Amino acid sequence: MDKDSLQLVGDGLLSALAQGVDGAKELATQCIGALRERGWVGDDDLADHLASAIGEGPTPMLRPLPVPLDELAILLEGDVLSGGGRIDLETGEVWHRAAIEYEQEIGNENPEDEDPDRWLYVDCEGSNDAYRDMEWFIGTVSDPDRADRLWIAIQGRGAFRRFKDVLSRWPSEVDRWYAFSEDRQRGRARSWLAAMGYRPSPPPKTPG
Repeated sequence: MDKDSLQLVGDGLLSALAQGVDGAKELATQCIGALRERGWVGDDDLADHLASAIGEGPTPMLRPLPVPLDELAILLEGDVLSGGGRIDLETGEVWHRAAIEYEQEIGNENPEDEDPDRWLYVDCEGSNDAYRDMEWFIGTVSDPDRADRLWIAIQGRGAFRRFKDVLSRWPSEVDRWYAFSEDRQRGRARSWLAAMGYRPSPPPKTPG
């Protein structure tokens, strides 16, 4: 089980458990242990959800909401001045601020008529966590020369672009970085959602 992708793996297992896939319970038990041991932000929230799904823990007191965690992560970690937005509590759809402002400009929405019970507003938290992800990742790079080059790349303005430019020289490290980064973001989005009283759930099935 890839320890850099446990958030994604755990969500896949929740779907497999809901569908009664053979062997899913055993894999979920392994994933719970790996999440508890790893202990990243959001890992305990996912482990609790998995434990409940296999009947080995209480049901988390969180309302299910079919929100895509990758989109929520983008909303949370975007530009502080222009980022942020909201989540539709009926559908789980993520709305970026630019989309909200566009709907208001063309007259589809009136800010004064918004229903506070329908929307969960999301304030942008900026890129500090993403920067710390780069620092943490560099600490896991075993090749000293590569690590030194990456440390130099993240100093000063333009750190994210330079980091990716330097990292692109080593395809295996690129793949590892994206798995690591996406799992970190996914866990933070899950943790934020839990703090708001919700847990991600699969979207409702459409009649076929």
